Amino acid sequence: MNHSMFNGSISRDVLEGYLSRAVTAADLVNSTTVDDDLRMIKNIGAKFLGRASGVWLLEADDGEHFRKSATLAERVHEVDPDIMLQTCIFEAVFEGVEKIKIPEWVFTAFHLPAEDRNFRFTDMLFDGKPQGFVWDDNGGIPNMNKLETQFWFYYRAVNYINAGYEAIHMGQIHLYTAEDIGLKKTVSLFQKIRDYAREHARRGIVLLDAHTHGVNIDGRLLFDIHSMPYSRMPLLDRTGDKLALVQEGFSEGGVTPSGWSCDSLPMLMELDNWGGKFFDEQDNMAYERRAWMEWWGYDQIAWFASQDEESRNQFLEYAFKWTAVNNANAYLQMPIRRTLGSYHHPMPTGGEGEARSNCYQANRASEGCPLGFGQEDQIRSLWLSEQDLRQKAGNPLPNTSFGADDSYDPETGIKLPARVILYGSFQHHVGAFNNDSNSELTRMYYSGNGIYRRSFVMPFKGSYTYAVAPYGTLSQTYSIDEYPRSGSSTKATMDIERDNTVIEFVFDFMKRSLTVQVIEGL
Repeated sequence: MNHSMFNGSISRDVLEGYLSRAVTAADLVNSTTVDDDLRMIKNIGAKFLGRASGVWLLEADDGEHFRKSATLAERVHEVDPDIMLQTCIFEAVFEGVEKIKIPEWVFTAFHLPAEDRNFRFTDMLFDGKPQGFVWDDNGGIPNMNKLETQFWFYYRAVNYINAGYEAIHMGQIHLYTAEDIGLKKTVSLFQKIRDYAREHARRGIVLLDAHTHGVNIDGRLLFDIHSMPYSRMPLLDRTGDKLALVQEGFSEGGVTPSGWSCDSLPMLMELDNWGGKFFDEQDNMAYERRAWMEWWGYDQIAWFASQDEESRNQFLEYAFKWTAVNNANAYLQMPIRRTLGSYHHPMPTGGEGEARSNCYQANRASEGCPLGFGQEDQIRSLWLSEQDLRQKAGNPLPNTSFGADDSYDPETGIKLPARVILYGSFQHHVGAFNNDSNSELTRMYYSGNGIYRRSFVMPFKGSYTYAVAPYGTLSQTYSIDEYPRSGSSTKATMDIERDNTVIEFVFDFMKRSLTVQVIEGL
């Protein structure tokens, strides 16, 4: 383990040292139990505090948010100056940005004359309003192809760097860059952020990551780390809402921003949140149906929180070992704090009755954190007992070639994905599990010029859904149009009019076009 100080760049050894002691400490900046949180962080030996600050919905006073973020960083570094704090700039923007004045230094960084004005909300949005990109609640996904969005991201990044944060989670990169063809403007913005960090960050560096399989342009990686949530398979032959983890996704390799090369960039895997609980007890939903509804009807962290303490401890050990065995370049980002959204978990109290918590906290339950879920000691134990598991039992990454192993788009320099997976309700009829975005059984073959193809025989007529997942991840999927979606909910529909129809899917990666056609005359 090497957690030594660095300046300006980070070696693979030091980076993996931080990732091996990474936690999700979401919204720690607003914790009401921060004294006990800091005690726990020191006790378990955490070195990377993921999502410790950052906002989805803007707070009433943006300046106060950054001041609170700086105060938290100071307190954390009093506990351990080696700790790296991560903040977030998400794929979401709301009308409240119009209350925030653009500092003069933002215009200066873009070599533009200063303007005396606030941010403009509508100037950040996608003009064509593709499905899911503009929201009813006065918000939407910002468009990185627009200068106003670049201003916004730079403004937030600089303020967080000034507050003592050395890592930034950049959200759903493939959504807000949908119209930045070749990611030229994104690359330029990220370089501005890195240049500022080189002069002003605590140790001359800021590590950028996102929910992505990776972006490789002319052999160089856009990010320092990749991040992905887990995937699951419900287990119906075990009592309770049990599940098994499924190997999914990919982490692209190349030359890192720090200058070293890798076949697969080190990555973090986490228990994500996106709403909490998605069913009511009075729904009387069939057991088997709920099993396949997200994670037994919850998002990932809410499912984890809903388990009893013994099951939570068992799952952490399982996920810790599973990650080391199945992906030698990945590390479990231990959950110590994360919102439960709509799920309110019943918790015992010191007196009579019970309380309900809508935030998972790994702390031991105590006066300092009355609603702690109690995984603190399990996390510490797992880290202390680590015995080079990934070296002793780690499986090699799959290397079966379907073409496009080292191919680049000649116009943009973007590396083409070696794995492209079709998924949807049609999969069961070709021998795979439905909606499995990682199935080798529905993997497409590369035919050249950025085009991927795959043909199937559909034994029965009917309507079927379909979509495509580059790299086999759900961070950048395509189906109904040329805009990417995150997750598996958006799919196109095809109508098969007769039994035993032969169909061919064609995916153009650079044009982001997925089509399906019937092969006639057979």
